Amino acid sequence: QVQLVESGGGLAQAGGSLRLSCAASGLFVNRRVMGWFRQAPGEERAFVAAITWNAGVTRYSDSVKGRFTISRDNAKNTVYLQMNSLKPEDTAVYYCAADRTDYRGSLLSSVGAFDYWGQGTQVTVSS
Repeated sequence: QVQLVESGGGLAQAGGSLRLSCAASGLFVNRRVMGWFRQAPGEERAFVAAITWNAGVTRYSDSVKGRFTISRDNAKNTVYLQMNSLKPEDTAVYYCAADRTDYRGSLLSSVGAFDYWGQGTQVTVSS
């Protein structure tokens, strides 16, 4: 049974940093495309970042590129999202997501492409 558990959310000031963690069980993060999404009140869930299983190729949304970094620790079976230079518009619930299959050759970025989701962690950035 696949389980993704996010942690690390909280309150930060604009310009500050937070690091989110996604601890996975039931799959290996170095065999799956893993992603981060976020959902602000009244808005749809949106892509933030993703990382492939091979060579750690990454993709970011334009709104976070240059500020956020996705990475993984294979030994801990955990994926991270380092968020720097935070802005009030980054306020949202952040979700970790995993592909349904191992060794997919393409990098995913749509909500419908991921089958497994964590419960979410709230990030609030004050101005």
